[in-house]
Amino acid sequence: MPSSNQAEKFQLVATTAFGLEAVTQRELVALGYDAKIISTGRVQFEAGLEAIPRVNIWLRTADRVLLTIARFDCLDFDALFDTTKSLPWERWIDADSEFPVNGRSVRSQLSSVPAVQRTVKKAIVDRLMTAHKTNSLPENGARVIIEASLLDNICILTIDTSGIGLHKRGYRDYVGEAAMKETLAAGLVLLSVWKPERPLIDPFCGSGTIPIEAALIGLNIAPGRGRDFDSAHWPAIPESAWDDADQEAADLARENLPITIHASDISDEALSLARRHAHAAGVERSIHFSKRAFADLASKAEYGCIIANPPYGVRLGETEPVEELYRMMPRVLRTLPTWSHHILTAYPNFERLLGQEASRRRKLFNAQIECTYYTFLGPRPPEGMQGEEARNDDATVKDEAESAFLLPPPTLAPIGEGAPAFGGLRERDVRELDDFEGRLAKRARHLRRWPDRGIYCYRLYERDCPDVPLVIDRYEDYAHIFEHERGHSRTPAQHADWCDEVVARTAKVLEIPESHVHMKDRPRQRGLTQHERMADEGVKIVAREGGLKFEVNLTDYTDTGLFLDHRITRGMVRDLSAGKRLLNLFCYTGSFSVYGASGGAASTTSVDLSKTYLEWTSRNLSINGFYGERHACVRSDVLQYLREHAPGEHYDLAVIDPPTFSNSKSTEQDFEVQTAHAELICRTAGLMPAGSTIFFSNNFRQFKLDQAALEARGLKVREISRQTVPEDFRNERIHRCWRVTTA
Repeated sequence: MPSSNQAEKFQLVATTAFGLEAVTQRELVALGYDAKIISTGRVQFEAGLEAIPRVNIWLRTADRVLLTIARFDCLDFDALFDTTKSLPWERWIDADSEFPVNGRSVRSQLSSVPAVQRTVKKAIVDRLMTAHKTNSLPENGARVIIEASLLDNICILTIDTSGIGLHKRGYRDYVGEAAMKETLAAGLVLLSVWKPERPLIDPFCGSGTIPIEAALIGLNIAPGRGRDFDSAHWPAIPESAWDDADQEAADLARENLPITIHASDISDEALSLARRHAHAAGVERSIHFSKRAFADLASKAEYGCIIANPPYGVRLGETEPVEELYRMMPRVLRTLPTWSHHILTAYPNFERLLGQEASRRRKLFNAQIECTYYTFLGPRPPEGMQGEEARNDDATVKDEAESAFLLPPPTLAPIGEGAPAFGGLRERDVRELDDFEGRLAKRARHLRRWPDRGIYCYRLYERDCPDVPLVIDRYEDYAHIFEHERGHSRTPAQHADWCDEVVARTAKVLEIPESHVHMKDRPRQRGLTQHERMADEGVKIVAREGGLKFEVNLTDYTDTGLFLDHRITRGMVRDLSAGKRLLNLFCYTGSFSVYGASGGAASTTSVDLSKTYLEWTSRNLSINGFYGERHACVRSDVLQYLREHAPGEHYDLAVIDPPTFSNSKSTEQDFEVQTAHAELICRTAGLMPAGSTIFFSNNFRQFKLDQAALEARGLKVREISRQTVPEDFRNERIHRCWRVTTA
């Protein structure tokens, strides 16, 4: 066997996954080789035999390293056999070597791959028997895998120096169904802007491949060190070349990372695997694994990187929760405004779902799934931040690593040069918020004496500034903010920051804690829609109005349970209630019933189809001391309730405050106030003696009262909206109210 000649050069090819060719090329250049991309998935370079151990040990993103034996025109099997036989195979293949032949053919006359394999194998056998002077080749020795590749009638013969794929680092003892290859994980890290001096978080770490590969990169640990390669058993490559490569890898490895890598997942099983794999890779001291939901992602460190491979939702039934996860991303990632974010996903329309375009994107394949690697670049770290100032002592100590997640994000400055990847406030946003704060402060000063008048719940702000379409109500020392739907040019993350600033400025103006400010968005009501439950946080307070108490829910529903625009109307009902039998239809949370009871009503009957609202009504009655059979809560569809009661003198005073639209599984037909109001009023009047009063109100903007139908029934109708809308409401059309007198 000829000795190795270090001056002799060979054509080598590093194969790699689609999309990682440039990364592999950069790796080879960093190792000192002049490399070029020759086709999809192939990077070629020229080097001596000593390069084979080095590149196999060091390459992080390559799948294999191939040694090119020959390249020639091939139009028939005779040319294939003769050329193959003429090559010095005995240099690489011993008399006892195992030498399987793989093949492929694309757009070539020799289209039968099995025939190509047989021809190449026979030619090599003939050559080896002659060269080794033997009549048998047992193939029980070192393995030399040969590939015959034909493309456009050009044949390339190579041998695989790697053997088992380079992604098999040896630290994973279990590979799950959705596990990412180590080579792809390394590629994601090398395609990011992460450096070992910057914080790094993988919030979907799974079995730990991305953080482990990042740790190997940060510690400069050669990924192939300690594993076996086919070419390590070839006499053609001296053992000294392997020893030198191994020693170089040992000398260049670092002891510690400047900053601990953080990795989290919600699966205990995945985290157990991740910790075991990190230990096997020798990097367990460099990674802090923790169980954490993505929504809880946070860090006090600056100028870090997120590298994530979240779920794709490619399996049946996964789409809805995954879409919810992606919609959450801008709001979560904005909490790291100085970080850069790198996300690999196959989810369709990812950028549209996020409401934001990526800084750059690259197509990659993960387990045969076509994906895109999106990069959202944050601001560049200031000069000097790559050194000691970038280090975070809390993040470098294993026992204290948890604390790096727990503090709130830094205060945001207006977006300018070096804007955050997600979130931030633009200059126009700051101007709008300044105007809003000034207007809110003026309104707060104007209404500051209202508690002295016994009014503790009132409207403070109602879209006073056109560019800040908010409605703010004060309930005691709490603020309830609704943002009305309106087009704007903010990204979802920027808008979330804008909302946070609204909350902060509202708390400042009202001199209340930020935790007492609750903000919701109210989508524009279109057609036959209704507002439903929004959350399940249960932030409830007891608010005072008119000397009474009411339970107010500030978080869970579109409305709080106390309509402030009916404050005057409720007073009118109380003034008329003494000795009366009050019927409260669509009672909601029973505030009219409570006012009626406090005015001396002989009885109150509250009707609603919602069990939740009736229970709320009962609580409101109870906290004001009204109990017993005199105050009935009836669960029923209102129209059904009216239709089932025979006309007669059952009630003396009634309140009808229906929704614009309502549907329920309990009813066959949907309710629409425009079509149902005449029947509602007339049937209610039929249960009352002459001279009784009905207050009818609704807030449907296009509503038209059927005056003719009501007058035909003998009812006297008078609109009193100007008297019932309180002065703190800028919108005088917040509701319309009629006083109906029975004949």
